[in-house]
Amino acid sequence: MLKDKLSNYKIILASQSPRRQELLGHLDIPFEVLIKEDVEEVYPSELAVHDVPTFLAELKSKPYQLDLQNNNWIVITADTIVVCKDQILGKPKDREDAIRMLSMLSGKEHEVITGVCLSSNGRKKSFSISTKVVFKSLSKEEIEYYVDNYQPLDKAGAYGIQEWIGMVGIERIDGSYFNVVGLPVQALYNELEKFIN
Repeated sequence: MLKDKLSNYKIILASQSPRRQELLGHLDIPFEVLIKEDVEEVYPSELAVHDVPTFLAELKSKPYQLDLQNNNWIVITADTIVVCKDQILGKPKDREDAIRMLSMLSGKEHEVITGVCLSSNGRKKSFSISTKVVFKSLSKEEIEYYVDNYQPLDKAGAYGIQEWIGMVGIERIDGSYFNVVGLPVQALYNELEKFIN
């Protein structure tokens, strides 16, 4: 079992996201949440869209590099983006921005990509997982109801698939559901197993 193999390591989840914390907890792997500092999520403009989440996940791992030198830690960092028509939709700035994003996603297919970085002393492994999501055509009332009654401002693309909007609005997904929530736990489990072997 991976849980037993990881007994010599301290697993650190470097994320404030309650969704990531909950998902990692479901793997039955003991871990701690440690937030060193907020990293400004800036990426080079010439970077290919699909490389952005991995770049940002690696960027988030940098504040932990000194800790890794003297500890048997594995630090997990992650970043999720929503891509619609080659445009990256991050976290909305305000209510109007959230409404704009959901209006853009309405009736269309988009992609949710999560980049994950595993870091330990002298080693690093990054990967990304992509899921295609299709929304039905959402009415203005549905969009405004969701934005006003839930908390979309801390979510890429201004929605949480596990919330009301996902239940009434998402017609189908192709790929990992948990990736859309914020952490591709099945792939993470496999990559952790490879990382320590």
